[in-house]
Order: sequence, then structure tokens, then C-alpha cells
Amino acid sequence: ADIAQRYRISKYPTLKLFRNGMMMKREYRGQRSVTAIADYIRQQKSNPIREVQDLEEISSLDRSRRNIVGYFEQKDSDNYRTFERVANILHDDCVFLSAFGAVSKAERFSGDNVIYKPPGENAPDMVYLGSLTNFDLIYAWTQDKCVPLVREITFENGEELTEEGLPFLILFHMKDDLESLEKFQQEVARQLISEKGTINFLHADCDKFRHPLLHIQKTPADCPVIAIDSFKHMYVFPDFSDLSVPGKLKQFVLDLHSGKLHREFHHGPDPTDVAPGQPIQDLASSPPESSFQKLAPSEHRYTLLREKDEL
Repeated sequence: ADIAQRYRISKYPTLKLFRNGMMMKREYRGQRSVTAIADYIRQQKSNPIREVQDLEEISSLDRSRRNIVGYFEQKDSDNYRTFERVANILHDDCVFLSAFGAVSKAERFSGDNVIYKPPGENAPDMVYLGSLTNFDLIYAWTQDKCVPLVREITFENGEELTEEGLPFLILFHMKDDLESLEKFQQEVARQLISEKGTINFLHADCDKFRHPLLHIQKTPADCPVIAIDSFKHMYVFPDFSDLSVPGKLKQFVLDLHSGKLHREFHHGPDPTDVAPGQPIQDLASSPPESSFQKLAPSEHRYTLLREKDEL
């Protein structure tokens, strides 16, 4: 039971990958066949860093991705070995590139250098300013850049996100509506950074997730829509245009944690929210059930561990 708790084992069979003694965030979720597992291991053994032979390659990077570029004097160095360890762990979240010697010289005016190139053609680069031999420092910096505060949920990673056990705060938006996504990202960073670790901040394609929208009586035509899925019920943020009202989004999340959202769905506004002199009405209702709970591990694919003593 203590091993299951330590490594977050909630079902059998579970296959987890360790690198340099560190458990990787993503477990193996492919087919349980010799061929599929062997292919996965070969893929994991491949070099996660692409070496560039000309700095012109950097200017033509895919700027829809998150790119980490390391400029080193030589490959056989402690600086590069630390960079390689970080890339091995985070290569699913970022594209890692490196340049050496004469190729990288123009970018090494103050020594070996690591730069983060965020998504967006005009997004400014960010330079790592810490020690390149301190694994903990550079790993924490790179993870912060590679794993966005607001992640996209898809049918492919839904099970993985659900298993983290945190409620979802989701922006449903049309795929090409990047303006709404940017506003949501800004307000999450501004209002909810202190709530990181208590709720997952996500965005979802309205077209792909029509069913959850229908569940809350919305359609893609209503997007952008913000909702919370607590894995029991779904709650809708009243008005997307209120997103930038200071504290409004944070209060929505705090009302989930306090139970207020659930109470109000069943009994109407809390007495403290009713204007003096107005009667308090008990409006019996039921919030829509969770849609994303259905993306959790399936009892048909796994043996789910409901009690620790089952081990």
C-alpha cells in the first residue's frame, strides 16, 4: 500500500518509466503487447536533443511549439550533460535543440547559454540565468517554461489529467479563437496562481468536446465558455465577459472549494447573497453531472484499486 501511494498507483496494470531515479510524469498507456512496449522503449532511448549545424535552423523553428535551445562550447562537458538529463525528462513537453563549437559561438558571448523560445512568432526569448551544472535549478526553470499553466485537454491525455485527481477549470473555445485563450491564460496567471495544485487549468476545443458542452446546455455557438468539472458535477462561469473583472474568476474557484457552488445549485443563492428585504427561496435543482469523469481509467481496461488494503 505504501508503494502504491508513493508512486500514485491507482490501477493494474500500471507501467511507469524512471530516468536517473526520477519517475516520469507520463506512464505508459499503449497496448500491452511485446511489439508496442518494445517500440515505446526504443522511442524512449532515442536522443531527445536535435543538434543544429547552422544557426539559420533556429530562425525557422516551428513557433507553435515550446523550444529550448542550448548553446555549448563542447558536447563533452558538465553543462551539456545536465542539459541532456533535463531534456530526457521533459522532451514530451518541449522541443530541445543544441549547437556546439563554432556553430554556437555567436550565442556564447558570456559562456554556455540556454534559451527558451515560447510559442508565437513575436514572443520574446527568455534566458536561463542560473548555474548550468545545477540540475535542480535548470530542471525547475525548464519545467516552468515547458509545462504551461493552462494545458490543453484532448481525448488522448484526458485519462492522464483525470488521474491527477484535481478538479478542472476549463475554457471551451473554438480552435482558431486564440484571443479568448490568451485572455483566459492571463487571468489564470493573474488571479489563480495561488490555486495551482488545487485545480487544473485547461482549455478544450469546442468542436471536439461538444458532448460536455451539451451537458451544460451549451453549443459551440456559445463559445467561449468557462466551466468547472469537479468530477461529480459541472458548474458554468456566468459570463465570459466578466473574466477580466478583478477577483471574479478566483471567487468562482473559491466557491467550488467552499461548497458554495454546490449549495447554490441545490438551494438557490446563499442568504448572504440576497438583498435585504427579499425572501429567501429554496430552489431545488441539480447541477449537470461530470462529463470528464468518463475519461478516467476504465474498469474494463484496468483493475481499479479502491482500497489501499487491496494490495
